[in-house]
Amino acid sequence: MTTRELQEYWRGEKGHWKPIKLLFEIASARIEQRRISKFVMYQIVVIQTGSFDSNKAVLERRYSDFEKLQKSLLKIYREEIEDVVFPGKRLTGNFTEEMIGERRLALREYLRLLYAIRAVRRSRELLDFLTGPELREAFGCLRAGQYARALDTLLRVVPLLERLTAHSPATLVPALCAILVCYRDLERPAEAFAAGERALRCLHARESHRYYVPLLEAMVRLAYSLGKDFATLQGRLEESQLRWPSHRGFSLKELTVQEYLSS
Repeated sequence: MTTRELQEYWRGEKGHWKPIKLLFEIASARIEQRRISKFVMYQIVVIQTGSFDSNKAVLERRYSDFEKLQKSLLKIYREEIEDVVFPGKRLTGNFTEEMIGERRLALREYLRLLYAIRAVRRSRELLDFLTGPELREAFGCLRAGQYARALDTLLRVVPLLERLTAHSPATLVPALCAILVCYRDLERPAEAFAAGERALRCLHARESHRYYVPLLEAMVRLAYSLGKDFATLQGRLEESQLRWPSHRGFSLKELTVQEYLSS
């Protein structure tokens, strides 16, 4: 893209993008008893407001996960969250029905207040709290060759990830490429191609992105196998390779299995 075309693209994107508002509910809580520990697991339901949401996200987090989030946010956003009350731990009574009920309400309010702060809403810390455990599990399964299990987890977490990163679509690309790899290795090429198309749309103006060339290479092969127009994709690939020769190297699968290795 020329500089002018890039500027026009981003102006169009800015005009079309609308902030997505999310509502957090702590739907339930249960006590988990392990061999050497006991804790409360909270079920968080995330719903998009303003319309019927058939893709609500359901995730589970321990109190210690909330505590970790608070500590990480304080390191960077201390001033921004100074008025946000985090429900502290008590010395006793943490597992009573009354205490768990109070904490459910307090944690719901805590998430609501955090999401209302723009900097925190877009922060890596909140994103990791809401999607990190599931993404680490999915990419771990992918590395182990457990494609069906990885795909199941990815399909559950990607709708939430997409809403949280609407302001930065490229953030979604590794997960979409992982879905492509899973579908492809499960011999479901049409669904793999559809996932790849979504990823390419996210990378529309990001030809220098590390996923761009490996993704195009995978899409050319899928298009050919499906009898689709692969010449256009091949042209884009060759043009990008000439423009960014240093990007040649990893295949799409080799790239995706490196995600979340150090997490």
